[in-house]
Amino acid sequence: MSTLLSINNYHYRRGGADAVYLEHDALFRKAGWNTVCFAMTHPKNRDSEFKEYFVDEIEFGRAYSLSTKAAMAAKIIYSGEAKRKLAGLIDSYQPDIAHVHCVYHHISPSVLPVLRKRGIPVVLTAHDLKILCPAYTMLSRGSICERCSKGAVWNAVLRRCIKDSVPLSALIALESGIHRLLGIYRRNVDKLVAPSRFYQQKFHQYGWPDEQLAYVPNYVRIDEFSPSFAPGNYFVYIGRLSYEKGIATLCNAASEAGVNLVVVGDGPLREVLTRQTASFGKIRFTGYQSGEALRNWIRNARAVVLPSEWYENAPISVLEAYASGKPVIGARIGGIPELIEEGETGWLFGSGQAAELRDVLSHVDSLSAERISAAGKAAREVAERRHSPERYLNSMEDLYGSMGVRAKMPAIHS
Repeated sequence: MSTLLSINNYHYRRGGADAVYLEHDALFRKAGWNTVCFAMTHPKNRDSEFKEYFVDEIEFGRAYSLSTKAAMAAKIIYSGEAKRKLAGLIDSYQPDIAHVHCVYHHISPSVLPVLRKRGIPVVLTAHDLKILCPAYTMLSRGSICERCSKGAVWNAVLRRCIKDSVPLSALIALESGIHRLLGIYRRNVDKLVAPSRFYQQKFHQYGWPDEQLAYVPNYVRIDEFSPSFAPGNYFVYIGRLSYEKGIATLCNAASEAGVNLVVVGDGPLREVLTRQTASFGKIRFTGYQSGEALRNWIRNARAVVLPSEWYENAPISVLEAYASGKPVIGARIGGIPELIEEGETGWLFGSGQAAELRDVLSHVDSLSAERISAAGKAAREVAERRHSPERYLNSMEDLYGSMGVRAKMPAIHS
């Protein structure tokens, strides 16, 4: 049977990209593939039979010595350790294809030429815009920024795009500049997968040829969600409480619309937003939630709101809302609009436009229970039809097949 090598910085669910990496590996293993993982050593990692090959941990937030920090900074740009350890893993397991997720800053893209030299086809999923933007988000000082589009990565230093720090911004700009000069991604990635049409178009706009790009939408495990189509009496936001997520705009719009809003999550804006909305009385902050508690907040809502003010890719939160039988109110930015069928599975508004969002919230709040329920049922049907694990697996296997790699036994799609 064919062997899939999956590569990612973290081997635990730290964020969305890490969850996709783990799910992707599990999905292919269940479908009859041999799977091998390559990641970074970390105390929170899931146990892995391949951990002896994992690279040493790099976490810049910790109190390392100056010499250790200097060595780590060098590894961001080029990691000899990652090259050596990956070569050893390849020797032992002979993978047929490699699927790369996030390797920036930790493993580093120095592993890509190793795969190319060994003749192993490489697929990379663009979970973010790091390859195009040193700061990942194409967001600078609170607004969309594409100043680095022509290779001028030093804009990231001038604008202190990385944590408002000149030294850190300089390091990341240097990393991006060297990788662009070497063409380390473009020359060593056979197919770049975009989970949204928006990201696919953005990479094309930045010079990636169409034949190197592929669109494969994200999926959600439908059977893990018990839908409720009855509308609740509140709107819910799920996510990080930070400026780029548009949470301040949402709180202002909800206050003006006079609707109930539940904010699920944590982040740098929580304290100030809690203080500013205390007198309103209709906005509740629950803090971080997970598991069944999180799903209950979604299941019992009227609609889920995604007020982003940056280039979102293909938010899993939309799919989880749909799987829960809930329509979505989303900002018209990035990959969000392509997931929402206006008036059918949700409603759109201009990103950052509090007045327009206020009007949409008021409109949805006034709709009949039957209308909201119908939108929730349509949303669930879209999740089942377009975003199932089976469809994702088939699309990925087709992509791998186009590169000459196929499962060497009948796949069991379940």
